[in-house]
Amino acid sequence: MAYKQNHNPFSPIAKTGLWANIHAKRKRIKEGSGEKMRKPGSEGSPTNEALKESQAPAKRTKEQRKQSRAERKEFRQERRAERKNKKEIRKTTKGKDRNFRAVDEGAGMTEKGVKAYRAANSGSELKTAVTGKVKPGSKDAKRRKSFCARSKGWKGERGLAARRRWKC
Repeated sequence: MAYKQNHNPFSPIAKTGLWANIHAKRKRIKEGSGEKMRKPGSEGSPTNEALKESQAPAKRTKEQRKQSRAERKEFRQERRAERKNKKEIRKTTKGKDRNFRAVDEGAGMTEKGVKAYRAANSGSELKTAVTGKVKPGSKDAKRRKSFCARSKGWKGERGLAARRRWKC
């Protein structure tokens, strides 16, 4: 079994080393491989200097630290740009440009709000609430049943209004 010389999983220099080999050999000997540990100072055995060096944590060079810092900074900038570019629909419940219903109207999204959401999120299959009469076993009946099961624990004002609108 190999042990990591540097226990930091993000380190580019985390690898197996001298102590991993020593532990693996001890394990094989214990299991009866017939091998023997070399005497200190004999040919092929690690020197005291090599043992001390292997115990010290591996250090990244200044260039490696600088590079990883630059990569993190670039990643953060990309994420910020993505968030800025993403079009979010307005979360308003009043006026002609509203995308959501007020609580007294049953909460949930308006037809216009659903269209705006689908335009901003290509591939979305968001649909409006199933509010009318439905045939048992139809797609709408299944959507209603699924929504009602999913929203059973909703205790907030808007959630309860939405459940009433869906006729749960």
